[in-house]
Amino acid sequence: MKQQSQLSKLQDISLRNCAVRCAGEKGGIARVCPNIRKVDLSKNLLSSWDEVISIADELRGLEVLNLSENKLKYPCGSACLPGTFSALKILVLNRTGITWAEVLRCVSGCPVLEELHLESNNITISERPMDVLQTVKLLDLSSNKSIDENQLFLIAYLPRLEQLILSDTGISSIHFPDAGIGCKTSMFPALQYLVVNDNQISQWSFINELDKLPCLHALSCVRNPLTEGDKTTQTTRQLIIAKIGQLKTLNKCEILPEERHGAELDYRKAFGNEWRKAGGHQDPDKNRPNEEFLAAHPRYQLLCLKYGAPEDEELKKQQPFMLKNHLLTLKIKCPNQLDQKVLQKQLPDSMTIQKVKGMLSRVLKVPVSDLLLSYESPKMPDREIELENDLQSLQFYSVENGDCLLVRW
Repeated sequence: MKQQSQLSKLQDISLRNCAVRCAGEKGGIARVCPNIRKVDLSKNLLSSWDEVISIADELRGLEVLNLSENKLKYPCGSACLPGTFSALKILVLNRTGITWAEVLRCVSGCPVLEELHLESNNITISERPMDVLQTVKLLDLSSNKSIDENQLFLIAYLPRLEQLILSDTGISSIHFPDAGIGCKTSMFPALQYLVVNDNQISQWSFINELDKLPCLHALSCVRNPLTEGDKTTQTTRQLIIAKIGQLKTLNKCEILPEERHGAELDYRKAFGNEWRKAGGHQDPDKNRPNEEFLAAHPRYQLLCLKYGAPEDEELKKQQPFMLKNHLLTLKIKCPNQLDQKVLQKQLPDSMTIQKVKGMLSRVLKVPVSDLLLSYESPKMPDREIELENDLQSLQFYSVENGDCLLVRW
């Protein structure tokens, strides 16, 4: 309370729902609390952008301003005095009724703006930003129901846009016409994180197109028809990982190298017969899948180069579920114990790493906590893959018949 009573030293204040309607006497704010850097004026009675300018003009160090839930009237001409928002980095205008044209006027005096929040304004992007929003790194357009892919193209060349939030906009499709199969688009050149939760995405073509974004590393895509259908959550996750090659985080969960490895191998196997029927072939000179297949699976050829084309044995029709059809015959080596013989075991592919360690602990007379597991595959010579998640199965790591488990302690 003592600290907060020293108004001249305050930097961060909240006046949410305090019935603020105007700036007060001229110079009063600058005299009483000149060091404010962050102010929340949401859900108040401010009715004019001119009042906002009057407040901000006395706070030249202002970096964060939240004006959400004020029904503001915006000027038709110049939106602010030169220098008024010279330090502003974050502007929040959620549920203010602002239009896109008004947005562009209001941010024209924000030369260092980095975040712009425009949730629930019924915005339609009507024109391309020219000389504004060039420094913005995060743009939140959530719950603006009229946003579509053609409008997104108008903001596709913002040079520093790293995060784009499009939750609950109703978007269902996107296409980057400047990039063919396997190529990167020139649009959204800096976009790293895309949020498309709570939309109408139902086609895998949407996910295919996202692979064209050159810097996309993180995606959030939950509560869409595509992710809420008949497939399990894990299967959908694996398909998205396989389709977007540079993705490192999906739905806020990190994609570990072994998860990507397993997802891509499973994808390559799952669509192998379809690839064959479309003209795919193990012989590179005869490998010419048709355009329809390539459009549906644009990364498939790349995965064949990465892991080799699927072999006949892999593409045999799966037998009805019987335990014998899901047993893996594996060699078990102990590289650090030269006197230990190579073992051979048959293990269910659904067996968790934790249970494998339990079995090996009994066979080798070594405490479970001391065991470290990895495996080698003849298909990937000179590469060793760690089995570090005890709760995952051998199938999750794409361990196959004939592979070799390596046990260290």
